[in-house]
Amino acid sequence: MADYQILNPYNGALIEEYDFASRDQVESAIALLVEGRKTQQATPAFERSNILLRLAQLLLERKEELAGLITEEAGKTISDSRVEIDRAYNTAMASAMEARAISGEALDSDAFPPQREKIGVVLWRPLGTVLCITPFNFPINIAVHKIGPAFAAGNTILFKPGPQNKRSAELLVELCYAAGMDRSVLQMLIPDVDATGYAVAHPQVDAINFTGGTAAADAIAMRAGYKRLLFELGGNDPLIVMQDGDLDAAVSAAINQRFATAGQRCTAAKRLFIHRDVYEVFTEKLVAATAKLKIGDPTEDDTFVGPLIHKAAADEVEQRIRAAVTAGARVLFGNRRDGNIIWPTILDNVPDDAELVAEETFGPVMPLRAFDTVGELVALVNNSPFGLQAGVFTQNLALAKQLFNQLDVGLLAVNDGPGFRAEHFPFGGVKESGVGREGVRYAVREMSYQKTLVI
Repeated sequence: MADYQILNPYNGALIEEYDFASRDQVESAIALLVEGRKTQQATPAFERSNILLRLAQLLLERKEELAGLITEEAGKTISDSRVEIDRAYNTAMASAMEARAISGEALDSDAFPPQREKIGVVLWRPLGTVLCITPFNFPINIAVHKIGPAFAAGNTILFKPGPQNKRSAELLVELCYAAGMDRSVLQMLIPDVDATGYAVAHPQVDAINFTGGTAAADAIAMRAGYKRLLFELGGNDPLIVMQDGDLDAAVSAAINQRFATAGQRCTAAKRLFIHRDVYEVFTEKLVAATAKLKIGDPTEDDTFVGPLIHKAAADEVEQRIRAAVTAGARVLFGNRRDGNIIWPTILDNVPDDAELVAEETFGPVMPLRAFDTVGELVALVNNSPFGLQAGVFTQNLALAKQLFNQLDVGLLAVNDGPGFRAEHFPFGGVKESGVGREGVRYAVREMSYQKTLVI
């Protein structure tokens, strides 16, 4: 029997089964990538940029095929999958531009005594080989967010996609080769846990760029040693609605940034804090809008919420909803399950220590929490091990600045939700939400080191 079966999350059909890569295969791939460093060193920045430009165009040309694979493998709605490919195009374009824009600086040694009459030329150089590990929920765009900057910086790349995403990842790698990346520069493998740990600890792997959960990140960090680590981890992101906020816009953001991708986003609006003055009106608008969403087959263009990635994920979300209801939460909408589909669920009166809100819940569940004062709000938001992103709807610029200064997050979006992301903006959090910053320019720096020539 094969090591892994890819099952369609919506209908349970077997898509493919395969065996994981072994330690020997990991060793062979890394040896090839070490040789590929010579290829990267001989490839000028403008050519790396041109390769990434060609990749961007190929992503657009194969958009429907890629989107279809994502939907079949991960259960993401087809409309959401198409948006992902559009974003991946932007990421590849930004990586191409950044490949040409990597620059250093010149330093005058005589800025401080004694007089030396030297000049320091500081340049960025690639780390070597980067292990890129991606999750199931954005299998193409997150992969391009890792492969693009790593390649732009001049590194070679060992790419480990999520096991559910094998076919879409294989097509992405084919497009990278077609665009001009040498096989000695990019290798894709899906090893088992033991062989992945071997790759993490391998002395010829110089950096690890990982998106996923904190437990896996802890295991990687324990084995990595003195490697460069770039971790984009979980979030328990708040969406805040003040009494002067645009309620219709806030409702739209809440739905799009919590129920899209069936709530399986690290930046999803997982906790909603609504000022008591507008709580009742906001709730009515939110429930009415949610009731209009189409739930079901992710291959249909107008479906908004499809299945979770697998049965275990749906089981966990269902259990957390039940536990919250048992503890006193009130169901305003949803609390229904069909196979791996958890219907959009809106709750209020959820205890602050319920697992549903205290932990990151990866599913289409929206817990509402009324608050009265900014001080109360800040304490509630910061009472979390995570600190990825936040969003606030308000017309009060002074309040927005106050929240920016006081909330423990990597980004605050004003009059938008915590799911805001632009591919060239820095992306990452504080506390258990990660280490380092993605976003193309910032990821290039994370996967490079500074080298100084004194003349």
